[in-house]
Amino acid sequence: MTDYTTVSIPKDLADRVEETIEGTSFSSTSDLVRFLLRSIVIQHQQQGELTEAEFDEITDQLRDLGYLG
Repeated sequence: MTDYTTVSIPKDLADRVEETIEGTSFSSTSDLVRFLLRSIVIQHQQQGELTEAEFDEITDQLRDLGYLG
C-alpha cells in the first residue's frame, strides 16, 4: 500500500486547475500535481543535477500554472 501526504494549495488555484483539467485525462488536481512532480523527478534522475537554467524553466512553468507566487 502506498503512503500519501498532503500538499496545500490556495483554493483559487485549485479552482483554476479544476477548470484547466476539464476534458483532459486528469480526473483531479491531485492527478495533475502527481504527474507534474513525477515528470520533474524523472527528468532530474535521467539528466542528473538540474542546471540553473533548467530549474528556472521549471519554476517559470510552475509559476505560469499558478503553483508559485
